[in-house]
Amino acid sequence: MRLNSFTVLAVVGAALAAAPVMAHHSFAAEYDSKKPVKLTGTITKIDWMNPHVYFFMDVEDEGGKVTSWGFEMGPPNLLQRAGWTKNTMKIGDVVVVEGTLAKDGTNQGNARTVTSNGKRLGAASSENTNP
Repeated sequence: MRLNSFTVLAVVGAALAAAPVMAHHSFAAEYDSKKPVKLTGTITKIDWMNPHVYFFMDVEDEGGKVTSWGFEMGPPNLLQRAGWTKNTMKIGDVVVVEGTLAKDGTNQGNARTVTSNGKRLGAASSENTNP
């Protein structure tokens, strides 16, 4: 059986269109709403892209040990509607993040609010209790 180029393009296009949908997840699949977290740390990396914005920070405990954390926020368009820009948070900024821990026990979370440079903003969290 010989496929024509339209059929091949249609199959490839459908597969590419479905990829972002398959990669998307629900809040409950990854995060435990019964495990709130509040951390202060220094921003080390920001990935401002769809479907979610991620930022990474180093948190120093009372003993001086530094632990790296990653936090998921909502999509860029929702963050912009909430007052965010790509420059709201920069590498080296000290921020306070309030959110929910990952179910798998890793140093990851879903941010609910972030306070950066004295400005507290919602993080367009997919958690139902988003303020």
